[in-house]
Amino acid sequence: MSTNNLAARLKSSAVLIAALVTLGYLDLAFPHPDLPGVWLLPALLFFSLGTAWDVTRLLIVSGRPLSTQICLIATGMVTLSTCVPLLWPACGMVYPVDCKIGHSGWIAVAAVTAVFVVMANEMARYDGQRRGAIERTMAGAFVALYIGMPMAMLVLIRQMHADDSPTWGLSAVLSMVAITKSADAGAYFAGKTLGRHKLIPRLSPGKTWEGAIGGMITATIVAAICLRHLIPAIGEPGGGSAGPWWSALVLGPVLMIAGLLGDLAESLIKRDAGAKDSGDWLPGLGGVWDVSDSILAATMPAYVLFAAGLAG
Repeated sequence: MSTNNLAARLKSSAVLIAALVTLGYLDLAFPHPDLPGVWLLPALLFFSLGTAWDVTRLLIVSGRPLSTQICLIATGMVTLSTCVPLLWPACGMVYPVDCKIGHSGWIAVAAVTAVFVVMANEMARYDGQRRGAIERTMAGAFVALYIGMPMAMLVLIRQMHADDSPTWGLSAVLSMVAITKSADAGAYFAGKTLGRHKLIPRLSPGKTWEGAIGGMITATIVAAICLRHLIPAIGEPGGGSAGPWWSALVLGPVLMIAGLLGDLAESLIKRDAGAKDSGDWLPGLGGVWDVSDSILAATMPAYVLFAAGLAG
């Protein structure tokens, strides 16, 4: 890595971390009782729409002339779908407890709507001769669902146990990000130091089995720290249960494997598009997708494990 590239990478990382820490502090210090996680919405939209921009750009480069605007709109709809119940308290009303859609059901409503938004755009542009509507519809729906649904589930994680503890969901989100990203770092350094056997050289020549093992060990250690210290300290002031003793042995490896799959999924599309980075929004780091790839894949299993009680 060149000196200029390293400097750009450190600068982008510092700015990104400072912004996230600021929003996280506001969410921790000033949690809204009726709008849990409202301070984190700018970060959610940045990563959601920034990733959608990167993925759409790569699909266009690979010969699929999508509408970037429609992909961003569809992705934003799905991402914000789990915020719909927050409109009731924002208007001074109570979200009906007997609503059949519930909270997570809005993701399905938005997902179906997003698919038809993409299709409606193709209908409007169809002139009787233009080909490729099926491929463009499927590609646009992929962008909206692949990015929007995991991002919407991040909102669900943030809203967990909000009635009992307004900051428990924040501690869960921080734990998921810390575990997943520490696995990336552990795999990188273990691979650089001990890597001998390639994992999937066709997709990612730099990844090794030794790196994967190092990432799994790192993720498990960080999971144990989060479960025993971070979640009780932030999510349950004064202490509280952090789940069964073996939780870290499940949470760490599962999120590490999910994050690895997310990284490889990005590599697949980048190679198919003939691109090295997903974008250039973050100098030195690449595109937003280069940061969010593992998080997208880890959000769903994290949600399931947290809902199952592995974090107390």
